[in-house]
Amino acid sequence: MKSNISLSQLSPQRPELLAPAGNWDCAKAAVENGADAIYFGLDRFNARMRAQNFTEADLPQLMTFLHRRGVKGYVTVNTLIFPKELAEAQQYLRTIIAAGVDAVIVQDVGICRLIRHLSPDFPIHASTQMTITSAAGVEFAKSLGCQLVVLARECSLQEINKIQQQIAQQEASLPLEVFVHGALCVAYSGQCLTSEALGGRSANRGECAQACRMPYDLIADGEVVNLKERKYLLSPQDLVGLDVLPDLVKSGVTCLKIEGRLKAPEYVANVTRVYRQALDGVMEKLERPNPLTPFPTREGGIKAPLSVSKRGWGRGQTNQEHYNLEMAFSRGLYTGWFGGINNQELVHARFGKKRGVYLGEVTRIHNEQVTVKLEAPVKPGDGIVFDCGHPEAKEEGGRVYAVVSKGKETMLTFGRNDLNLRRVHIGDRIWKTSDPELDKQLRQSFAGDNPQFQRPINIEVYGEVGQPLIAIARDQLGNIVQIESAISLVEAHTKPLDTERLQEQFGRLGNTPFCLGTLTNYLSGTVMLPVSELNWMRREIVVQLEELRSQSKRWQLRYDVSFQDLLPSSLPSFPTLREAKATSPSLIVLVRNLKQLQAALKAGIETLYCEFEDLRAYREAVQLVHKQRQQSPLLTIWVAPPRITKPGENWILQQVRACEADGYLIRNYDQLQFFAADRCIGDFSLNVANPLTADYFQQRFGLERLTASYDLNITQLQDLLTSCPPQWFEVTIHQHMPMFHMEHCVFCAFLSTGTDYTNCGRPCEKHEVKLKDRVGSEHVLKADVGCRNTVFNSTAQTGAEYVQRLIELGLRHFRIEFVNETSDQVSKTIHCYSQLLQGEITGSQLWRELKLQNQLGVTRGPMGVSALRS
Repeated sequence: MKSNISLSQLSPQRPELLAPAGNWDCAKAAVENGADAIYFGLDRFNARMRAQNFTEADLPQLMTFLHRRGVKGYVTVNTLIFPKELAEAQQYLRTIIAAGVDAVIVQDVGICRLIRHLSPDFPIHASTQMTITSAAGVEFAKSLGCQLVVLARECSLQEINKIQQQIAQQEASLPLEVFVHGALCVAYSGQCLTSEALGGRSANRGECAQACRMPYDLIADGEVVNLKERKYLLSPQDLVGLDVLPDLVKSGVTCLKIEGRLKAPEYVANVTRVYRQALDGVMEKLERPNPLTPFPTREGGIKAPLSVSKRGWGRGQTNQEHYNLEMAFSRGLYTGWFGGINNQELVHARFGKKRGVYLGEVTRIHNEQVTVKLEAPVKPGDGIVFDCGHPEAKEEGGRVYAVVSKGKETMLTFGRNDLNLRRVHIGDRIWKTSDPELDKQLRQSFAGDNPQFQRPINIEVYGEVGQPLIAIARDQLGNIVQIESAISLVEAHTKPLDTERLQEQFGRLGNTPFCLGTLTNYLSGTVMLPVSELNWMRREIVVQLEELRSQSKRWQLRYDVSFQDLLPSSLPSFPTLREAKATSPSLIVLVRNLKQLQAALKAGIETLYCEFEDLRAYREAVQLVHKQRQQSPLLTIWVAPPRITKPGENWILQQVRACEADGYLIRNYDQLQFFAADRCIGDFSLNVANPLTADYFQQRFGLERLTASYDLNITQLQDLLTSCPPQWFEVTIHQHMPMFHMEHCVFCAFLSTGTDYTNCGRPCEKHEVKLKDRVGSEHVLKADVGCRNTVFNSTAQTGAEYVQRLIELGLRHFRIEFVNETSDQVSKTIHCYSQLLQGEITGSQLWRELKLQNQLGVTRGPMGVSALRS
């Protein structure tokens, strides 16, 4: 009988603390403030291309530095890779593996395959960009050869525990990593197409333009909703997991990750130090064998906490920790999704940029002084900003010159001409944005060449009279050295080598990466050895341990293999290009309501996809199509489950299957499993961008077709079609790009006072909602059955001009999608595309006729033509 008590409950594992590093100073800041590992990007293929990043030439020196300090280094290769980049990516990976990097963090399925082909043992970490939200996702990553999974940020603690339980039962366990602090994307990572739809910059290629941090108006049923100063409807507060650290440790997660590869080294130092101290404190409490037994403090580590003030300020675990985190970077701090969904808390919507620590409201302005009832400390030299509720405008701010307290009020004076006090108003909020004293402490924490953060080593000492003294030293990583004295031990008449003297001599480890953890004395009799010899032994321990640590990892690396070995083979079962061209191109239509479905049927479409908010309507849709099949025997209807599946949501998939459609549009790993015995087509959310990924989904899961990634421009799409059998694919040539797909429910947050579906009153079923951006575009908002929201681009875009070229390459399946179009608009659009596929009109004529954005779901390249708006 299996026990219900997990191993993590019996003996909590100390999670690794993983810090970001956008440059050398950030790497040093992380190491000197207690990070167990850092993650960083190189100059290609990483999801933070705006960071300074490292180069391939930096790798040997960087890895030596990290390993000497007992810290691991992970390289991010967490973008999609296009077909023509595979050769370059292969060489890039060889360099990374040969440099002794500890792991790579990967998004692209094909790249996981390539790494495992190049090296059977090099560790792969499945990036949060892989959108893994369930046990099925973990199992998928394991089948690819991944050694660790970074879960989606949207997973709650309850869901993390459920995933742990399920993967243990299925014997598919992998270590799990979660983000514990930093900026929260509002959209699921790997599923955000906003930057590319609006600006030709793809988040899946490391070029996010942060459209979620912009202001939007909420339009319900054609009217702007008055939300007062709440404009930043898609900008979540920053994640802080400090208050749930004990729960995260008990959940058995292996790694706690801090976000911030674009942040300054002071941020890295600050946040890493706070979490190092907090995590060590949590582990002391959890590992304490008896609550009555005092637990010894951990030796070494960070020598001094960052002092704020003798007064207590803030909230949560300790006031000081929260103060430091708010000063590091804060759009507001919140536990994110760890506690489950609370749509009233996740997005406060008042600003989308860094604020800092809240000081209070302006109560009086008089004689060049600003009076405030302080809620947090302030001192001369601190930088502040006045928030009048319009963060998009230029705000007044400056450095405080003097602080005078009178009773409960405090008067702030500023340098002459630093502020225009006419632009400051009673009631304005005041935020502290800069604390030079704290910044100075933080910079000192990683300044200079001498190690400031030390990790413990344990030493055992053996010996007897006439024999050499033997010291065996072990570090936390398992490295071990044995040093023998050159002089034999002699009998001591005074001051023998007792444990206290040995601790004193071997503990003198200043300016080294080490501190003395435990010293165990196994000496026989009363013996002595000159202090100079003990000092030599101590120094030799340090030298040899550093030498052992700095040896690069020797991963297996095969030089007799290539990515070309993994390319789809031209098997006889695949039709030739000539045979493919003999088949007429077909138009596939995706509809989002029954009226659109009826219009598509009337237009003679034979392959229909349905994606409805109410899954109960699928049964009626299927019956409608099957009834029509009596006249049109080739008619098929495929229905789409929601994009995301979390633990406990298989009932949704069961409801989808209950409609008895002809097949299913597969969006995620759970659906690959659940619908394995059914006819399936892979949707764009599988991120198929190269032949190695396409081959994996085709061969392993038997999908009838794959939808090409929306990140591909026409050139890259051509490369994909020429590197695989073209009949594997369908291409979406008309759509309102699904920009944000998110757990955050805008309907619930701003059209109700509820926290989630249990108490929101379902405004999504009562209102037609759009989000109006700064340039006046009104983007359609839809909710799915799981209450997840999708924002669709206001303007449809088309790849009509490239259809003829794609037909020449053997592509035969072309998809068009509708969102909120009327039946007449659906009929007109279908008619135009039918004419296009039959060669009766050109692509240019079509897009002029429909007044569409002339772009094919692209990043950069010849498809990036400016929008033609009606």
